[in-house]
Amino acid sequence: MKKAVIFDLDGTLVNSLPDISAAMNRALEKSGLPTFEENAYKYKVGNGVFKLAERAVGDHLDCLEQVLATYMADYAQNCRVDSYVYKGIKEMLLGLKELGLKICVFSNKDQADTESVIAYYFPDIDFDVIRGRVDAVPLKPAPDGALIIAAQLGLNTNECWYVGDTSMDMNCGNSAGMETVGVLWGFRPREELAASGAQHIIVEPRELLNLVSA
Repeated sequence: MKKAVIFDLDGTLVNSLPDISAAMNRALEKSGLPTFEENAYKYKVGNGVFKLAERAVGDHLDCLEQVLATYMADYAQNCRVDSYVYKGIKEMLLGLKELGLKICVFSNKDQADTESVIAYYFPDIDFDVIRGRVDAVPLKPAPDGALIIAAQLGLNTNECWYVGDTSMDMNCGNSAGMETVGVLWGFRPREELAASGAQHIIVEPRELLNLVSA
C-alpha cells in the first residue's frame, strides 16, 4: 500500500512559466540577446537553472554566466508575481492528506526558490518534505533526490507515487522504483509522458485521488 506522493513543482503544482519566462527575457535583454515567447520556455525548463540559461542563450555562450547570474537574482525577487496554482491542486493535496498520505515536493529549481514558491502559494498545505536543487545531489532525471525523500520518510520506494509533467519526471520516478503518474495540465504532451514510461496519465488533479484510492 502506498504511503506517500512525491510531486514535481513547475508544471505539476504551479504554472511558473509566466515568471520564469519574464525573468529570463529580462536577463537576455540586458545582455542584448533575443527573447522568447512564454510557451517556448516549456521546452527550456525542467533541467535546472544552468540548463535553462544555456538553452536560452543558444550559440551566445560567452554571455552564459552573465545571463545566469542576472536571471537568478531577478527570479529570486520575482518568482511569485504571475505564477499560479493549477485549478483543483489545493483540493487534491488536502484530499491526499485526509487519506493519510504524506505529500512531498521534489524540484530541480534551487532549494531557496522552491521553498519560496511553496510558502507563498501553499501557506495552508503541510508538506512533509520540500526538496529543491542542492549541491552534490544530481538533478532529475537522476533518482537520487527521490530516493533521499523516501529515506527521509522511512519508506520503501515502492510505497511512493511520483507525479510529474515531463519525461524527466517519469524517468526519475521509474528509476527510483516508484509508481509514476504523468499529468496533462503541465508543460508536455501525452506522447512524451507515454514514451517515457508513465504508468498512469491523468487529465485533472481530482483523478489522482481516485487513483490512489483504488
